[in-house]
Amino acid sequence: MERPRIRQVLLRGLKRRCPHCGEGALFSSGIKFNERCPACGFLLQRDRGDTLMFMFMTDRIPLLFGIAAVYLGFSNLNWMMATAFLLAIVVPMLATIRERQGLALALDYLSRLYFPDPSDELHRQTAPR
Repeated sequence: MERPRIRQVLLRGLKRRCPHCGEGALFSSGIKFNERCPACGFLLQRDRGDTLMFMFMTDRIPLLFGIAAVYLGFSNLNWMMATAFLLAIVVPMLATIRERQGLALALDYLSRLYFPDPSDELHRQTAPR
């Protein structure tokens, strides 16, 4: 089985598409994952919680910008600045939640691809398109 490029898989996740084929949507509604890809039938998440580590990683990356700002000297002088700072961190996190979850699912797919488990259907299928 030919492995897809890492960049290609990560871009598929960011675009909220199946990391395996790149065509099917990851989400059925809101932030609820499809169980299988509607286009190729690939099982997106083997076990509940498999993507939890990757979701934590993608959630913490935006927070690093806020931590870096505080570390580099940003201080809240009044409640309006504190509110603006909080909104500057929270709004982008909420606006990109589906993309970050798609990225987490793509990272999980890559871990399944590069650390094979014989019981995983990923290693019993033909190469992705």
